[in-house]
Amino acid sequence: MIGHTPVRYNPIGKEEQQAVSEVMESGVLSRFLGVWHDDFFGGDKVRELEQLAAAHFDVEHVVSVNSWTSGLIAAVGAIGTHPGDEIIVPPWTMSATAMAPLWWNAVPVFADIEEETFNIDPNSIERNITPFTRAIIAVDIYGHSADMDAINAIAKRYELQVISDSAQSPNAQYKGNYAGTLADIGGFSLNYHKHIHCGEGGLLVTNDDRLAERLQLIRNHAESVVAGKNVTDLNNMIGANYRLGELEAAIAIEQLAKLQQATDQMIAIAEALNTGLEKLEGLRLPITKPGCSHVYYAFPLILDPTTLGVSREAIYEALVAEGIPLGMGYTNIHLLPIFQKKIAYGNNGYPWSSPEYRGNVSYDKGICPVAENLHDNLLITIPISLFAWNDQEINLVISAFEKVWDNLDLLG
Repeated sequence: MIGHTPVRYNPIGKEEQQAVSEVMESGVLSRFLGVWHDDFFGGDKVRELEQLAAAHFDVEHVVSVNSWTSGLIAAVGAIGTHPGDEIIVPPWTMSATAMAPLWWNAVPVFADIEEETFNIDPNSIERNITPFTRAIIAVDIYGHSADMDAINAIAKRYELQVISDSAQSPNAQYKGNYAGTLADIGGFSLNYHKHIHCGEGGLLVTNDDRLAERLQLIRNHAESVVAGKNVTDLNNMIGANYRLGELEAAIAIEQLAKLQQATDQMIAIAEALNTGLEKLEGLRLPITKPGCSHVYYAFPLILDPTTLGVSREAIYEALVAEGIPLGMGYTNIHLLPIFQKKIAYGNNGYPWSSPEYRGNVSYDKGICPVAENLHDNLLITIPISLFAWNDQEINLVISAFEKVWDNLDLLG
């Protein structure tokens, strides 16, 4: 038995403290102006972070935002989404992925996921394309990239755009490129339990000059800027305040410098768990596809209840009783009340009931059988990113699993 909850992971060190002190001493906590002016692009730390991140991820443009949720909303707007459009999303992710289309009165359509990586399944994407589909949001879940070759091929064939939600996968590789950089727009979360951590924040990445400009406009009061900036395409030029502060940017700069170290640590933890658990029958360890690397935001495990003769719930409860912090994966988003009732804006079913929407999307249980079965019956996760795992704690986790497996007959 572990006997205690592992210490929460804290990547904040002297470098971040010094960076914050320097910003505090400057008195400039933000330098954004919501009009066309040099300060439309923010302060020195925001610009430095964007430049450093663009160099690190080898992209033309980085646009920082105050959260990755804001980033997703900005991305869906920037691609020119119209009311009534359909945007294909996976059900196996944080709810913000599916909420972003709704902000623009578009309709999320859920495609199932691959059991190997838990990422959106290209075959299911293609089955869900309709004449109303505008885009695909591919989520690089748990630290492994989605199948971007297949997804981009589908997008090209049907003239769709691709947004890559790589909140959990910065530094993961996909065939020589960073996860998140192979879509029209991609990006990363800077939330407190992510690989780069500044409390709240996000980084949007793109190689498209026009999309970068539109992201910057939506981030910062577009409606007040377009005239001064001579922007003529007013589609979705409804701006917001999605601006990152100088304090958060200063912290994120230091965190970006530590990203390789952070991902190396998580990979080392995962490798130790893989080695310790690989002999346990009825337990499938994380899969990394050829040409990819995994940065293990979480350590997902699939149980085989038939082989084990015990339900997932019984094993989960036994492992938790041994002191292991565990999860059961994501609640499938399509089963949330907002989709089951089709009520978002007001009480009349908008945007599904809007005259602009001509589709007929279903959110019935059963539309994503792989994701639903994983959540209901098969998956448990070890939250690698939340805790500062040391060798002793990793060995205790492995011993706890072995103990439970040695006593499966008592759990039936």
